[in-house]
Amino acid sequence: MGKSITKLVVAIVVITLGTYIALMGIDIQMFGWHVSYPSALDEDNGIRQGLDLVGGSVITYEAQAETATDEEMESVKNVLRKRLDALGYSEATVSRQGDKKVRVEIPAIQDPEEAVQTLGQTAKLTFRDADGNVVLEGTDVASATAAFGPTDETGANKHYVELRLNDSGVSKFADATAAAAARTDDSNYIAIMLDEETISSPKVDTPINQSTCIISGGFTDNSETRELATLINSGNLPFSITDVELRSVGPTLGERALETSLFAAGIGIVLILLFMLVIYRLPGLLADISLVCYVGIVALIMSYFRINLSLPGIAGIILSVGMAVDANVIIFARMKEELNLGKTIRTSVESGFNRAFVAILDANVTTLIASVVLYYFGTGPIQGFAITLGIGTVVSMFTAIVVTKFLLRQMVGLKVKNMALFGAKRRDDRV
Repeated sequence: MGKSITKLVVAIVVITLGTYIALMGIDIQMFGWHVSYPSALDEDNGIRQGLDLVGGSVITYEAQAETATDEEMESVKNVLRKRLDALGYSEATVSRQGDKKVRVEIPAIQDPEEAVQTLGQTAKLTFRDADGNVVLEGTDVASATAAFGPTDETGANKHYVELRLNDSGVSKFADATAAAAARTDDSNYIAIMLDEETISSPKVDTPINQSTCIISGGFTDNSETRELATLINSGNLPFSITDVELRSVGPTLGERALETSLFAAGIGIVLILLFMLVIYRLPGLLADISLVCYVGIVALIMSYFRINLSLPGIAGIILSVGMAVDANVIIFARMKEELNLGKTIRTSVESGFNRAFVAILDANVTTLIASVVLYYFGTGPIQGFAITLGIGTVVSMFTAIVVTKFLLRQMVGLKVKNMALFGAKRRDDRV
């Protein structure tokens, strides 16, 4: 009994303290140790707020071509995503819209024209000699791959990028590399440019008259070669894109909606806590503690991975809160059935979890499938809803099946005999 009390108290303290730290953060300096973790509500390091909460600009780009494949449109997304990250707008979102359009949402930039100038237009990938002449275009490149291994006769392993050219690019590249290799000064290079910016300037020592070549030298790890390969592949577009729609989203509506949504969520959670406590008594109290743990874990995940939180995302979290409680309701209903049949508390707890597990698993798996489908086929706010719903579903399963079960087992160890505390009709002493 003493061990059960200790475990229960420790678990409650850890859950409460952990949730507080996840929501409010911590910064302690003591005895030479410095422990710091930002609050989930911190604007700079916590959960990111989406476009609908802080306002910003929405730009819709369209491919200037009769047809565009999925691979080509994904490349457009990669180019825009890379540029946004480089400019520091990592909280911005880039999503497909239809077959030929890409939607970009940039929070905090209120002027759409400024957003377009900041983001720029997507140009084709070009290879240029020292005089600035275009010797190769993105349509001449088949692929670029990051690799690690020997690149010369010495056999020394190096990080490099393997560039593959299509038939149209082989002859062009042969002429260009022959001319570059013939230069006697430091201009014997071919610059690889994306959006008029040089992303690499490899030296050319000998003419290259084949469909594959290697870009090596100066790479210290695989991340650098993968980045260059990704940029080359992303710039390998047969068309350019142009903005066809510009609009701004004001922050006032978002701020009011956030305040209202959080207020409604707070009321809903309080009502849920009271409902569980009144209907299920002692197990309901433990379920409330488990729900507090759920809130802390969700806040920790969204803050640590810097997930954008939009209004639909808040709706996804609130919905998953209901699912977390629903799992406990199924478990406790099974427990009450077992207790009313005259079984002991220990047996009823184990049987309740075992009988409810399949139903909980099926319900959560179907919800996860729906989340994946919404994320894959949705855009912008729909994806935000899908992400938070998916995270909440997984965490709700964990808290219901692991946390609540652990707390209940420790409660059983306390040898509580009053059946009324478990919501059962019969009140004889059964432990």
